[in-house]
Amino acid sequence: MLPSLSSSTRAATPARLPALLAALVLILAACSGSAASSSVPPTTGASAAPIVTVAPSPSPSLVASFPASLTDDEGTAVTIPAAPQKIVSLTPATTEILFALGAGPRVIATTDFDDYPPAAVALPDVASFTAVDVEKIVGMGADLVIAGGNFFNPPEAINRLRSLGVPVLVVYAPNVAGVLKDIELIGAAVGLGDEAATMTATMQDGFDAVSGATAGLTKPKTFYELDTSTGPIYTVADGSFTKEMIELAGGDPITTGSTTDFAIPLEKLIAADPELILLGDSAYGVTAEQVKARSGWNVMTAVKTDAIRPVTDLIVTRPGPRLVAGLRELAAAIHPDLALPSAVPIPAVP
Repeated sequence: MLPSLSSSTRAATPARLPALLAALVLILAACSGSAASSSVPPTTGASAAPIVTVAPSPSPSLVASFPASLTDDEGTAVTIPAAPQKIVSLTPATTEILFALGAGPRVIATTDFDDYPPAAVALPDVASFTAVDVEKIVGMGADLVIAGGNFFNPPEAINRLRSLGVPVLVVYAPNVAGVLKDIELIGAAVGLGDEAATMTATMQDGFDAVSGATAGLTKPKTFYELDTSTGPIYTVADGSFTKEMIELAGGDPITTGSTTDFAIPLEKLIAADPELILLGDSAYGVTAEQVKARSGWNVMTAVKTDAIRPVTDLIVTRPGPRLVAGLRELAAAIHPDLALPSAVPIPAVP
């Protein structure tokens, strides 16, 4: 399960906690179900990168796809009787996916930490990073809820919704391939399977283009900073989604050495001697000058060579349609002289 947040972490970084939980799903989804360390990295804020949108088909095949029986990422068979018209999204990533597919007008509620696209921010909130308002969801007449797995949303709330007859599809992506799988699963659930297939095919092309461009390049030892504001140094865990993203972008990620602990001791980081430092916490004002001024950090190669660069954390760590943009930004940060192929927008579906 997800690690519990210590009281000191809650008090020190309240603005970062919603984004933190989104990142934790990614980091821990590939890990075992055992309890994780209480060391939790806060992550960064919203990205301004544009959402890619698939135009809805003039003749959507919603009716022909229903009733639908789907198996979610937890292995639960979910029956959706008819094309859902009142959808509730309980994670920022699924909200982005729904809007990008063209199902945004059918989304009636999200969470209080959804930040993109702007149309989603104005929707009613039915969940926080600790709870889900089951009664409010039922009262709104929701006919589909898409929730986050691996304890992103409380399992008891998911079970309660199902007991009240609301179909709940639970998703989480342990890796890049899992993101594409979940987009197609969500597309099938809302009757936009063709649009989802078009989106994932184009995204796969984008991933392949970046990984192909970085293949054969020297991979610098890369430290991805999630947070240092509460004292501990937080970075990516072993076997995590973010680790895979750094590898695809042409870096050699420095990890904590654990699949469940996000904290790395300064001594271990110094011994790893990063050649590049990426600031995932730059959205919270962390700068290269601040890093260079930290006690003990001046011995690292990245600090000596001024190889400290900001990245837009949410498009790197959020498993949604902007992930290719996140990978391209990572690759550009790791290999500034790399000539990446032109980005290919997701096409409209005729």
